[in-house]
Amino acid sequence: MAERPYRRILLKLSGEVLAGGESHGLHAGRLGEIADELKLVHDTGVEMGVVVGGGNIYRGLSGAANGMDRVVGDQMGMLATVINSLALQDSLEQRGVKTRVMSAIDMQRIAEPFIRRRAIRHLEKGRVVILAAGTGNPYFTTDTAAVLRAIEIQAEVVIKATKVDGIYTADPMKEPTATLYDRVTYKDVLLRELKVMDSTAFQLCRDNNLPIVVFNVNVSGNLLRLVQGETIGTLVMEG
Repeated sequence: MAERPYRRILLKLSGEVLAGGESHGLHAGRLGEIADELKLVHDTGVEMGVVVGGGNIYRGLSGAANGMDRVVGDQMGMLATVINSLALQDSLEQRGVKTRVMSAIDMQRIAEPFIRRRAIRHLEKGRVVILAAGTGNPYFTTDTAAVLRAIEIQAEVVIKATKVDGIYTADPMKEPTATLYDRVTYKDVLLRELKVMDSTAFQLCRDNNLPIVVFNVNVSGNLLRLVQGETIGTLVMEG
């Protein structure tokens, strides 16, 4: 077995991942599969923070496109991430994994407030920390929240779960001849206009020299193999 390269990770899951093959909502079977994957990683001793999107329930930009106030729409989207976080917490704890949900919006009856030192202490005690409600502010995506939290909890990498194998030379859904990168630099991403994260999230990673791995979460065992040192997906880091 390869040496594990990461001691502490931040995993970014989209809300759509939890919907399974459905267009919206939570799919119990898929939620369980994701929890199984996370448990395998947790059992190796990797400290793990998780940020989950809310697009399977509500997306703020969609509301704004239909005339809703953007701030209200984004606040609704933040609440959607809390629902997903609680669902993931329940699924993990059914499997014996200790967790904490920490929210950027105060709602102490159902989640702890995000306090950086407390989050780090939870990780040190072997708990999976699920970081909900984005940054707590409108106009910021959950990608940006994931990077911000990764920096705050001193994660060594942001691992972004997607439905494709990594970063390609072009959109593989549109261009069958597109090829997969094993590794690219921040500069390459900008020069080639590759889709990795939104610009704010990507710039935060670049400014803080925080590596990003983009991988296919729909392949069973991928996350475990990735944290154990196998080349899975695409690594983005300084050249």
